[in-house]
This record gives sequence, C-alpha cells and structure tokens, in this order.
Amino acid sequence: MKVGIIGAGHIGGTLTRRFRELGFEVNVANSRSPETLADLESATGAKAVWAKDAAADADLVVVSIPQKNVPDLAAGIVDARKPGAPVIETNNYYPQQRDGEIAAIEDGQVESAWVAEQIGAPVYKVFNGIWWKHLLEKGSPSGTPNRIALPIAGEDGAGRELIHELVDQLGFDPVDSGPISESWRQQPGTPVYGKDFDAENTLEALAEATRERTSEWSARTT
Repeated sequence: MKVGIIGAGHIGGTLTRRFRELGFEVNVANSRSPETLADLESATGAKAVWAKDAAADADLVVVSIPQKNVPDLAAGIVDARKPGAPVIETNNYYPQQRDGEIAAIEDGQVESAWVAEQIGAPVYKVFNGIWWKHLLEKGSPSGTPNRIALPIAGEDGAGRELIHELVDQLGFDPVDSGPISESWRQQPGTPVYGKDFDAENTLEALAEATRERTSEWSARTT
C-alpha cells in the first residue's frame, strides 16, 4: 500500500512511523522542503517529498496540519491519489491556542466539512483525539481487553472499510461515528476527545456529545 502524508508533526510523523512498521510505502511532506525531513526519512525509510507531490498515486492520503494552514495548501493537493483512495484528516480547530478565528466554523460548519471544502475532496476524520505518544506506543492486538478505540467519521463504502482495517492493524478498535456531518461528536471539547476509551465507552461518549461550542473552544468568547 502507498500512503501520502501531508504534515509531519506529532500525528503525521507518528503515522509515518507506524505505517512504515506495517511495511507500507510512505511519502511524507511538511510545509517546507523535503530536506527538512531528512531525520524522519532516515529513521523510518519513508520518502520525503514536496507537499504537492505527497498524494501522487497514493492508496490513502492523510492531511495532518494546523487548521489555520489548510487554506494555504495547493489547489488540488490530493487530486493525484488513486481513484477512490480515501483521504483522512486528523485536524482540530484550536481557536484560542493556535488557529485564531475561522468564521465558517464559528458560524456552525463542522470542522471536517470545512477541511473537505478547502481541499476539494471528501474526508474521513480519525486520529484527531488520541495523544500522539499513545498512537505510537499503545496499540494492542485485536481482542485485548480495554483496547483503545478510535472513532471514524465519514461515508460508508470501500474507503471506510480500508480505514477500519488500517486502524485495527495499528492496534486500535475502529468505531463508526457516523458521516462527516456528525464528526462534531469527536471534535475538541466533546466527551470522547482526548480519552483512551474502549469501543463501548467510545460509543457512549459519542452519543453524549452536544453541538454547542464551549467558550474554551471558540474564538468568540464574549
């Protein structure tokens, strides 16, 4: 399998390592030149590329960058992936901590729907709520008691099936959290976000979520 990863921060870099451990071919890019990823390339065997080239002929694309930087991606950034290849976005909107105000999200657009609109492709939301060190170190075999579960939002079909299979291979229980229109249930500030729940508790937390954006997770605090 060939994976293109756009973003080499905590989650993007960790997924680079984990996918390489599974034997996948990985192209990884950041917002700078490939040379700046020489250490990651050397440590993992991934290939560092320019962001515009990361998705080329990929079976899966991951976008893992600060939310505020999504509009800066090149037009058609994921268009060179294989036909039907799913796109994962791991982003979170941190208005006070990093991103500033994104008006469409503050006005009620779901974070992942905004990302999909910006990049011109449907997305799946996963890996956004797990701490990167746990993603790196706490995977466990299927059937392990209290195995950490990861919610996955997006459309049904072959793309979802592939992502569920990959999440399981990485050592986590995949949980269907509904379409992207419901992905607010796993955004920052919700009961499931940042928790290492098992599948049962993940489903319960998703059901308990509300759409209200609390003051901690809004740029409009007054």
